[in-house]
Amino acid sequence: MSPTDPAPTLAFPDVQRPDAGTALISAWLVPDTRFQRPAADAVWDAWEAQPRPAAMLALTTFLSTDGGHVLTYAQWTDDAAHQEWVRTRRPAALAPIDAALPGIRRPGLTRYRHHRSHVAAERATRTPEFVVTPAFATATVDAQHALADTVLRMLAEEPVPGLLGAHLHLSRDGRRVLNFGEWRDRSAWRAFADSAAPARLRTAIEALPGVAPAPAVPADGASAGTSGVPAVPAYVPHRSLVNVPPPGRG
Repeated sequence: MSPTDPAPTLAFPDVQRPDAGTALISAWLVPDTRFQRPAADAVWDAWEAQPRPAAMLALTTFLSTDGGHVLTYAQWTDDAAHQEWVRTRRPAALAPIDAALPGIRRPGLTRYRHHRSHVAAERATRTPEFVVTPAFATATVDAQHALADTVLRMLAEEPVPGLLGAHLHLSRDGRRVLNFGEWRDRSAWRAFADSAAPARLRTAIEALPGVAPAPAVPADGASAGTSGVPAVPAYVPHRSLVNVPPPGRG
């Protein structure tokens, strides 16, 4: 299976689950494409091998289609619980991974909260095979909300074929917005990218004060590794761990 093939079986993250007080989104940059899948598996295996706090709800890993990094999407009940895990358990959890896969770089995670979503009816019966994560820098919390409202309004007025879900995430510090976009497959995303719709959306966003495009994967100081990351990375889902089922689905 190539890095751009979807996993044959997958529990995709329930982005809208109501008990997820925080979404932690981060990238692991790999020195070579051959390390991408082992790095993604190592994330998952590390959690499988340790006791998991009840505050850790779910974790999904995604493979970037360019082979350069692994995206992790983790849901926790709250930031305080995650910060306690970082303080007491994270070094021990990462040490075996770093020993087995040297050269992995972690620019750092961004703490988001899921804000609002546009979800197509098709999403109820179909699991996305392709994800894109356009991100924006925002000057204020008001700018965050204005951006999210604009994107969701335009999608409601002009639904996009093949777009299963657009989930707007606002960073806790008010400085970023990330759109976790779920697509039917790569061809649906490509058809959208080649249409006039992105230009209309871009024009509306550029008119908003305090909003500017931003890299979805932050720089880590090693420019040689991050300069090749696409402005809007694309992913296929890899593996998912649900530690605590969403309310009502246990």
